[in-house]
This record gives sequence, C-alpha cells and structure tokens, in this order.
Amino acid sequence: MSLPIDDEHAPIYSVGQVSGMLGLQPAFLRRLDAEDVVRPGRSAGGQRRYSRSDITAVQRVADLASDGFTLAGIRRVLELETQVAVLQAELEAERRKHR
Repeated sequence: MSLPIDDEHAPIYSVGQVSGMLGLQPAFLRRLDAEDVVRPGRSAGGQRRYSRSDITAVQRVADLASDGFTLAGIRRVLELETQVAVLQAELEAERRKHR
C-alpha cells in the first residue's frame, strides 16, 4: 500500500510545518509563492501545501538567498538549472542512439 508520505510530490505539509522544519519565516514562504519562485500545491480550502520536493526547493532557495541572491536572480538560476538538465538528458539520449 502506497501512502502520500511515500510520494515526494504529494502536497501534505503546511506553511507552519515547513517554516518550523527549515527555520524560515512563514512570510518568506508566502513570498516565494507570490514571486513564482516555489509554487506549492493548494488544499481544497486554498491553503498552501508543500511536498518533499517543494521543501527541497525552498531549502535551495533559502541557501541562495543567504548567499545574497535576489528572488528574481534565484528564479533565473532555477530556470537555467532546469534548462541545463533538459539539455543534458537530450544529449545523453542522442549519445545512446549513436552507440
């Protein structure tokens, strides 16, 4: 039997829980959502719900922010990292085709 806790993408953690886990202010988490940096899921009542993968992303963002990056800069870094990952996967697929 699979439980929601087993799914790293299941949105089950509240703002308060994530805030407590990571030692961040709830306002910072809400701002990440408002600025489209980390977009958590929503409960049926509209409350933010974070998955384990969201929590990992929030921690990455918090680390970058503590290094002096702005939220706009962090958003761009994350976009570029995603693009690099896609290109690396495409390159690897091409390499496999030619072997």
